[in-house]
Amino acid sequence: MAAPRTPLPLVLLLVSAALLAAAPLSPAAETGAAAFDVRRHLSTVTRYDVARGSNSVSSAPSMSDECRVIHLNLVARHGTRAPTKKRIKELDRLAVRLKALIDEAKQGPESDSLKKIPSWMKGWESPWKGRVKGGELVSEGEEELYNLAIRVKERFQGLFDEEYHPDVYSIRATQVPRASASAVAFGLGLLSGKGKLGPVKNRAFSVLSESRASDICLRFFDSCETYKDYRKRKEPDVEKQKEPILEHVTSALVNRYHLNFTPKDVSSLWFLCKQEASLMNITNQACQLFNEAEVYFLEWTDDLEGFVLKGYGESINYRMGLPLLKDVVQSMEEAIVAKEENHPDGTYEKARLRFAHAETVVPFSCLLGLFLEGSDFAKIQREESLDIPPVPPQGRNWKGSVVAPFAGNNMLALYQCPGKTDGGKISRDQKSSYFVQVIHNEAPVSMPGCGNKDFCPFEEFKEKIVEPHLKHDYDALCKIRPVAREEPSSFSSRMSNFFLGLFSQKGYRVSAQDVKSEL
Repeated sequence: MAAPRTPLPLVLLLVSAALLAAAPLSPAAETGAAAFDVRRHLSTVTRYDVARGSNSVSSAPSMSDECRVIHLNLVARHGTRAPTKKRIKELDRLAVRLKALIDEAKQGPESDSLKKIPSWMKGWESPWKGRVKGGELVSEGEEELYNLAIRVKERFQGLFDEEYHPDVYSIRATQVPRASASAVAFGLGLLSGKGKLGPVKNRAFSVLSESRASDICLRFFDSCETYKDYRKRKEPDVEKQKEPILEHVTSALVNRYHLNFTPKDVSSLWFLCKQEASLMNITNQACQLFNEAEVYFLEWTDDLEGFVLKGYGESINYRMGLPLLKDVVQSMEEAIVAKEENHPDGTYEKARLRFAHAETVVPFSCLLGLFLEGSDFAKIQREESLDIPPVPPQGRNWKGSVVAPFAGNNMLALYQCPGKTDGGKISRDQKSSYFVQVIHNEAPVSMPGCGNKDFCPFEEFKEKIVEPHLKHDYDALCKIRPVAREEPSSFSSRMSNFFLGLFSQKGYRVSAQDVKSEL
């Protein structure tokens, strides 16, 4: 049996006790689902079909049958990918580490402890052993985008009746191969049967890309020095906030399997679980090491990281996406002008389809005000800090498996309605009313900035959702600024206050200073 672990610091013990007290007794306690499926709890490593199947966000259509879609914007993440080179090396190191832990256990005095070691762990090697390249789109990812395109074509049938032209159906991707490959897979599904190539009558199509160094529309995070500076400063802070949960899970696994795991081991095992479940549909190996409550908490640590470093944790995370938001609005304005001036079909753009990354989709969702809690939309309009996502077993809107799974996407459909309807604000003596519908992972969502309506008048969409962001300028936002001393409302302070309140509810006595020093 592994040697007893060094006693955890007092605050860490209190955190562990609080987590145990808060742990749900069953998955139904958090999700209301009939059966627990770890594949639904893999944060941004979740497969698209799994995420779409568990998407509880829905809205009944409220538009007149006389309205028709005239333009579509799509912002999509690449499909399911293989582990990156860095992660492949981590799994190779994990294999060496597991062998060492098992060898250590064999030398212990209690032979019965060996029976607790999962059989798959003995002699385990990484499925990606020997790979020197990684991060590419896998076949499952190709299918995700191909099938998405077929459903989009069926959903907006009248929009894609035109003969293909790159100026009518613009397809864009970043220069990262998995993003451009996703664009190709989508294009194959969208244009299947539209050409003369091969038995399925494919046709060639154009995918546009900009240099990584200058692509501020889809890779704005690469060029934003302010964001890179913020992330560099915050990453250690986030890791510190995750420590109590990792320590808690580590202690549980040591007692359960009699192997002397470290938090680093547990982090790698959780990553292995996500890769096995997502890419290989294997849930009875690494994933089975954790019980349901531990999966909920580990998922939360991933979601916390995404929230702080990519989402609402700091306004620079999404303000830097302004070039993309402007591009989306401009494309809709051009479509409206074409309709108002009676341009013939085939002479103006009908769809702008973009394929990028989680770092693109998440900020764009934030700019639209999606996945907020309660009155948070008013807070982001005032650029106030938001609270971190609620800890399990409390429910939360911010879940990586919903916000940005593999192939996760936002579609903005622009509708033209005859006449000047009561809900539509008209500008420039327009003949028609125009409405925007936001569709996330193929489910219509209500917009907090538009009175929680699912169809928002275009002028109101610009006024309430877009214009508050336009007071900023990308070039001004993204230059490096001096690091200011953190105020009491900083992320670290909010985390400390959260745990302090949690301990108080459980009857523990601990000072804020103690929490801060340990977290």
